[in-house]
Amino acid sequence: MLIAIPDVLDVAAVARLRGIIDAAGWIDGNATSGPQAALAKRNEQLPEDLPAAREAADMVLDALGRTPLFVAAALPLKVYPPLFNRYAGGQDFGLHVDNAIRLRRGTDFRMRSDLSATLFLSDPDSYDGGELVVEDLYGPQSVKLPAGHMVLYPASSLHRVTPVTRGVRVASFFWIQSMVRDDAARRILFDLDSGVQAVAAMSGQGDPAVVRLTGVYHNLLRRWADA
Repeated sequence: MLIAIPDVLDVAAVARLRGIIDAAGWIDGNATSGPQAALAKRNEQLPEDLPAAREAADMVLDALGRTPLFVAAALPLKVYPPLFNRYAGGQDFGLHVDNAIRLRRGTDFRMRSDLSATLFLSDPDSYDGGELVVEDLYGPQSVKLPAGHMVLYPASSLHRVTPVTRGVRVASFFWIQSMVRDDAARRILFDLDSGVQAVAAMSGQGDPAVVRLTGVYHNLLRRWADA
């Protein structure tokens, strides 16, 4: 399931976050790459232990907790602390797949990456190229969203970032371990939850049909959830 999640950060929040990270000490993005990714990756990244990176990551995590659509779609169990990258001058990231297990260096933090996320932090009119292209059953899906909007997609997907030929593309990226490992099961739960919310909006939360459908949702979640 590939889903766009609008307005994770509003305009003011994007400006505050960019004020924190833009002047920070960016390094070669391959500092955190595995052997396969290092062959395809050309960008810059903030070191995750940098105070500015930690402050910005906390801003993103707080915003995610206030975004019901993210919670409904991802059913998050663990979220890797958000990282930040930028592309300019023809930089790109060739076709690759994200690692199945993510570790934080120097800690005991370990998680399975079920979902990948990209939170766009640059106005799309300010740069050319830089599309996130995700391969799925329907062919390549090209994504370039307004600043503050996010795309969520299976971490098992082959994906790439096209060359940035003008301007600078800045984004946050991270991974989620979902309570529900299976992507198809997450999609069923998301569709059911969306339907329940639509019926509730028309007939009220106390409607017997809403109560029964809510019960079905939670019983399926109980059956499929790891936690």
